Amino acid sequence: MSGSGNALAWMPRDNELKSHLVGGNEFWGTFDDAPCTVYEKKPLLGPEGNEIPGLFVAWVTLNNPRQFNSYTTDMVKGVTAGFQNASLDRSVVAVVFTGAGNLAFCTGGNTKEYSEYYAKRPNEYGEYMDLFNSMVDAILNCKKPTICRINGMRIAGGQEIGMACDIAVSSDLAVLGQAGPRHGSSPDGGSTDFLPWYLSIEDAMWNCVSCEMWSAYKMKLKGLLTKVVPVIWTPGGWVRNPLVEIDDYVRDGEVIFGEFKSGTWKGNPLKDIDDGEIKFELLDGAVEEIIWKFANLFPGCLIKAIDGIRAKKRHFWDQSKQTNRHWLAANMSGEALLGFGAFNTKKLTGRDVIDFIKYRQLIAEGHPIDDELFAAVMPQQKK
Repeated sequence: MSGSGNALAWMPRDNELKSHLVGGNEFWGTFDDAPCTVYEKKPLLGPEGNEIPGLFVAWVTLNNPRQFNSYTTDMVKGVTAGFQNASLDRSVVAVVFTGAGNLAFCTGGNTKEYSEYYAKRPNEYGEYMDLFNSMVDAILNCKKPTICRINGMRIAGGQEIGMACDIAVSSDLAVLGQAGPRHGSSPDGGSTDFLPWYLSIEDAMWNCVSCEMWSAYKMKLKGLLTKVVPVIWTPGGWVRNPLVEIDDYVRDGEVIFGEFKSGTWKGNPLKDIDDGEIKFELLDGAVEEIIWKFANLFPGCLIKAIDGIRAKKRHFWDQSKQTNRHWLAANMSGEALLGFGAFNTKKLTGRDVIDFIKYRQLIAEGHPIDDELFAAVMPQQKK
């Protein structure tokens, strides 16, 4: 029997392409609509900057720059919809997850919303955590490679959703770390699950609980980031972050590469640089280079390999996310009320944390967790 391409022509076939998209427009906005999530499809670019017909890169942007791109409840829905639709869009090659502006990728959940609405409403926060968990799942389950484009601070929940991505490329002005134990929560939105995969167990422990901010260079050295690029441009060329030690690896027996020169991450890197400005040409170029690498691989083989690596991150995330959800909800009637409340009222009190020692003393005395205790340890409003 001779082979024929029409041997099965008698079988009925439906050849009209179907859309697998699941909506999402109602959860997305524009850059003029902050706070919101912006979803865009940008053309895939070749090495010469040429647009590749019919292929795109999905960009999911947290657009809340006035609050350092902290995510509101509606923004969480927008991120979930963005990754789900990018996953189901056959024309999308990869997804870029980033933040608006030049100061922050994301600093986590919206503290104002946490303090003013979710505190003392544990059921409401539990439902919010269902949305948050779905957001992380959407990133981890996306059937396209995901790249976290870190354009500034990646802190707290921002660090967690960033680590859910496959690859991270960072501005060298970025700082990364957790804030939960200092501000009334636990980094249970992914950091307690993901950090031990990225860092040594000692570094994971300290970074998770100390609430120290680490530079992008230190995180690159530790293995958390794929690439770090300069973003300060001057007429004389690119200048790397002047606040961070990058010229020496060891000094006086201590590893200093990536440490902040002043011992603190707070400072203005442009202060002593004449005519310096922040530009993201190299950051975007690094992202485009990675995406072009992905585009020139078999898509099926690529996502199988990626999902094989992701499975290790998902293992502990899937084990813990439901119990963490319940604890985080319950905590909204306790330490979260204090922590988020102190941070949210810092302009009224001058302090963003409670009196931790007084709090521990009252707990040691067996004091009930009540409004009297809360009032005793909260910063007081300035006269």
